[in-house]
Amino acid sequence: MCGIIGIASNKPVSINIINSLKKLEYRGYDSAGIATLKNDLINEKKCSGRVEELEKILLKSPSEGNIGIGHVRWATHGVPNVINAHPHSTENVSVVHNGIIENSDDLKKELETKGLKFKSQTDTEVITLLITEELKKFEPLESVFKTLKKLKGSFALGIIFKDFPEIIIGARRGSPLAVGYSKDENYLGSDSYALKSMTNKISYLDDGELCVLTKNSVSFYDDNENKINKKTHIISDDENISDKGDYKNFMSKEIFEQPITAKKCVNEYIDSLKNDINIYNFPIEPKEIKKLILVGCGTAYHSCLVAKYWFEELTSIDIEIDIASEFRYRNIKFNTENLYVFVSQSGETADTAAALDICKKNNVKTCSIVNVIESTIARNSDWVLPIHAGPEIGVASTKAFLGQLIVLYILCLKFSSMRGEIDKKLYNQNINNLIKLPEAIKETLNLENNIQLISKEFIEARGSMFLGRGSSFPIALEGALKLKELSYLHAEGYPAGEMKHGPLALIEEGLPVIIIAPKDKYFEKTLSNTQEVIARGGKIFFITDNKKDSLSDNIRFGLRVPHLDCFLSSILLTVPLQLLAYHVALLKNCDIDKPRNLAKSVTVE
Repeated sequence: MCGIIGIASNKPVSINIINSLKKLEYRGYDSAGIATLKNDLINEKKCSGRVEELEKILLKSPSEGNIGIGHVRWATHGVPNVINAHPHSTENVSVVHNGIIENSDDLKKELETKGLKFKSQTDTEVITLLITEELKKFEPLESVFKTLKKLKGSFALGIIFKDFPEIIIGARRGSPLAVGYSKDENYLGSDSYALKSMTNKISYLDDGELCVLTKNSVSFYDDNENKINKKTHIISDDENISDKGDYKNFMSKEIFEQPITAKKCVNEYIDSLKNDINIYNFPIEPKEIKKLILVGCGTAYHSCLVAKYWFEELTSIDIEIDIASEFRYRNIKFNTENLYVFVSQSGETADTAAALDICKKNNVKTCSIVNVIESTIARNSDWVLPIHAGPEIGVASTKAFLGQLIVLYILCLKFSSMRGEIDKKLYNQNINNLIKLPEAIKETLNLENNIQLISKEFIEARGSMFLGRGSSFPIALEGALKLKELSYLHAEGYPAGEMKHGPLALIEEGLPVIIIAPKDKYFEKTLSNTQEVIARGGKIFFITDNKKDSLSDNIRFGLRVPHLDCFLSSILLTVPLQLLAYHVALLKNCDIDKPRNLAKSVTVE
């Protein structure tokens, strides 16, 4: 959600800024811009739409200069257009901003009383004008510090100055910001991915910190204006992460990477020689955990919901699930005997990071399950369990969701074993099934041709419904979310047993209804709910791992996935739903990797 890049160099920077902005496109955005310094002038260029439009502008009218900032914007204050696009500049200062300034209206009124005029509808322009005013009295660093003290809300900032053409200042409160190092060139970026093509040496700003970049140096300061040192991280070199290969888009690539990513994740945590799970260094002794609180947003929240069923089945731990955006505002009764687990693909999700911060302030033990081990959430947690899915570029999460499920299931098995709550034979059997999971996912992907046929049934539909029981209910929620995200079709997920309590009123002739029905203790009940839908004219798409029973003649389409056990069925049943959403969106010519209005890394509240 929004992306910043800044480069201070001994050579022209505009091409590298554009290339880095392209790497930030996965975050979700609706406008783009760049500002460079040359001959004591700020050269600002902006556009609505994609980075490729900005690139066309630069081809006609190049932006020269060895120092510059760039931005891709996801609109919050003000509609997506050229005027509201970043950077926001005065004659003396240019600013790019991720986040939201909550007191921008008050600050705007204050500045207007001084006779200052605003060109945009954004909160960001307030920052630009405040710094411009402070520069009348102070040097750039002091001007920025004084401005930051007036701001309420969240921000990551990149700032350049007409009269100080050697420096970029970056600042962070809430939104992530990284610094990269190279010879005769230093970088500012929203995440390490945008900087990877230029450097593998990265430092991360923590909340309240500020940095000053030149082509040859980087200085860091805390919120008390004291100079500090920062640790340098060497980030891994993931090959082909920005290459779609033979796939039409990143999402299809990431769906079909799932057997590989699942195998990598399982191999990281399973000791096949000992047939055991190699997770150690728990922040709380598992036998002493009174309650496990799982917290996430969107797809990550759905993974927590699935895990609740697993933990309740295999352990005696009390389980609570929370949506991060609600958790952070509730009057939580914290307990040091509880473990608080935060699930996030990016590790930068603003609401989840804020919920974690509240836990840290209350001195309770925390764990994060993330895909980016250098992320804010990972760095601020007592304990980190990476999902090892590799970079995920498509905004709609697929392989990261699967990785979250696998790690949560592995954690559940480990806790159950250490607490003496699972039979050794069942424990070994479940580990063996986990080892078989990647091949089962690969087999499930062979259903794609059938799912392509099913997807045609959704094009004229006014909506759709996804139904499941037990751990299949959150999978139904996730299936509906994927269809909404990618195809913009209305879809709802419900517990199948709740149909009689309201949602049955939505069933009409021809409505697509996806039934998720693994062969578990709910199977017969789910069949009964299926008949209720059939009786009212719903068009049934039945997905199961049951190999024995024949499917009813009244079912429009039936899909069978491999059967491993009642726990892993949730993971396998997810895959056809991903493919369904993908192919419906493909038929509708939607922008699959970058759905409208959405962002990959949600870094604002």
